[in-house]
Amino acid sequence: MTDLETRAAPPRPATLRRAAPALLGYAAVRVLGLLALAAWSAARDKSAYTLLTARWDSLWYGRVAELGYGYEVRLPNGDVHSDLAFFPLLPWLERLGAAVTPLSYADAGFAVSLFASLAAAWGIFAVADRLYGRRAGVCAVLLWAVLPVGIVQSMAYSESLFTALAAWSLYAVLTGRWVVAGLLASLAGLTRPVGLAVVAAVWVAGVVSFGRERSTADAGGAHVASRALGLLLAPLGAVGYVLWVGHRTGKGPLGYLDVQAGWRNGFDGGYAFARFIMDKFTSIPSALAGLALIIGVALLIRLYVAGVRGRQPLPLLVYTGTVLALALCASSYFGSKPRLLLPAFPVLFPLALALARLRPWRSALVVGGVAVASALYGAWWLNGSGPP
Repeated sequence: MTDLETRAAPPRPATLRRAAPALLGYAAVRVLGLLALAAWSAARDKSAYTLLTARWDSLWYGRVAELGYGYEVRLPNGDVHSDLAFFPLLPWLERLGAAVTPLSYADAGFAVSLFASLAAAWGIFAVADRLYGRRAGVCAVLLWAVLPVGIVQSMAYSESLFTALAAWSLYAVLTGRWVVAGLLASLAGLTRPVGLAVVAAVWVAGVVSFGRERSTADAGGAHVASRALGLLLAPLGAVGYVLWVGHRTGKGPLGYLDVQAGWRNGFDGGYAFARFIMDKFTSIPSALAGLALIIGVALLIRLYVAGVRGRQPLPLLVYTGTVLALALCASSYFGSKPRLLLPAFPVLFPLALALARLRPWRSALVVGGVAVASALYGAWWLNGSGPP
């Protein structure tokens, strides 16, 4: 192993100027993806903007923003799809945007995602730059941008908003800003159920830090107090919303689980997903899809193990492991798993390190080629079946 793999770079402030190359590269990839989507949609006589702002989850978020909670759909099989499954931060921001600007709720959701995706890219850069240096930080951002389902980062969905909050919360943990970390973790907990991953990362880091200082008798009173406050703040968002849903449904603290069950969504350790993959091996075309799924899951696990071997900080390992577990072990909505994995950006760090070691022109060729492929795939995918 090289020093680049094992030794953190000297601490540097996460300034906008330092992050500029990463943000410009990220914006270029996203513009390419949007242009490809616009061209593909026009060829199919569809509206690219409608695909980005008025399909699937974006419709649910927009309805909550406009009318509040209380809407549900009862399906013929008895399932109940309730809007209580959708956490409130994105609808709140959409409502705020529509109230203070001429934007519609859908427009506001799109605007939030655009700004949040840039904030997420900056946060990813800040974390990777602090650990491995500027070049690796730029590569990490570009890899996140060119993911096959990267077009979701530009949709009126909550993935970009959540990733921004998660990345900056983790950065705050790494830099010892515990109150900021707790506040951002609380907001992440108001954004998606996987906000628990951020809470877990903050708590594990805080407990380990307390233990280390206790063993060395090296703890300042003010620092201990700020860390304790951060740990107290971190779970408030997720816990507050779950308890509110339980009160609203009259089913107590576990009411949110009943809401998720109405969507046939739960946690079964990956059994249903494994059966879904195995069921693909019934014909040659579907078997190829099943094989691709197996390869994809194996790659994710291998990258996570590479992060462990590369001694990623414990908060990142806890966060990434929790995101992967919640995404891969959910019992339904298998087509949604690629976008549910978008926030697991630290798994990209081993690839970013490898890309950073290449000559600049080779890195540019790799990223450019993958960016084109990602843009075309995103345009095809969004005009077809995805993302649910």
